[in-house]
Amino acid sequence: MDAQTPALLELQRAIQRSLLERADGDASAWVIADGLDAGARLDIYRNTRANVLATALSLAFPAVQHLVGPEFFEGAAGLFIAQAPPRSAWLDEYGAEFPDFLGGLPQAASVPYLADVARLEWHVNVVLHAPDAPSLDIARLTAQSEAGPAQLRFQSHPAVRLLRCEFPVDIIWCAVLKRDDRAMAAIDLAEGPVWLLVHRTRSGIEVTRMGECEWRLTAGLFSGKPLSAALEGTPCDDAHSVLATLLASGCLAEVSVVPEAVASEIRRTHP
Repeated sequence: MDAQTPALLELQRAIQRSLLERADGDASAWVIADGLDAGARLDIYRNTRANVLATALSLAFPAVQHLVGPEFFEGAAGLFIAQAPPRSAWLDEYGAEFPDFLGGLPQAASVPYLADVARLEWHVNVVLHAPDAPSLDIARLTAQSEAGPAQLRFQSHPAVRLLRCEFPVDIIWCAVLKRDDRAMAAIDLAEGPVWLLVHRTRSGIEVTRMGECEWRLTAGLFSGKPLSAALEGTPCDDAHSVLATLLASGCLAEVSVVPEAVASEIRRTHP
């Protein structure tokens, strides 16, 4: 490699500055014009990048796009892309911060539930693309239960997420995707908050509304708390029913036994 040839990392960083900051100086030096100047060639890459990322956002947030309209969505996506470049080459992971971005966007203030709809759509996107994994087998749970049900620690399935929203976004989301104007008109925005379970089934993505106590107990279990600690944090009269529902719906993937001393320490330090 001669003295004038850049190292790969140096060239990559120059292209990055060109794409993100429109600082073409370093990158231009290594662009062969061939009938099109360096700035114009780099613009092709910038436009392609912006279009690809905007398409990724539109695929992940179809209800949001319908609520605000294509032009508004395109503008909001452009602002977001400018300040939030992707951290991975896997575009299905792009857009995690978009709901919070919308929540802080002054131009979206007239649609107060927009950010919550985006949060639900992002959870749907995550669950849709989550890896496959076997669900917890009842025989395995039965075998582990012999050590004491209170010491059981569960692991949630990769294709399951919990979400709390201030607005009834599950109804809004369904109405928007179905283009059901009558259902939209009937929605009471004061009905929230809602406590939701988003999970992937054999037939598709399901969004299930839960009671607050049921949701909080589930959140405790999903966070890795032993059953005893989760119940102490959220006393729930129908804990057995909650567990049975999670098991039957395939929302649990693993179970292990936590020694009583460890379970006691978890209860003490993570009430």
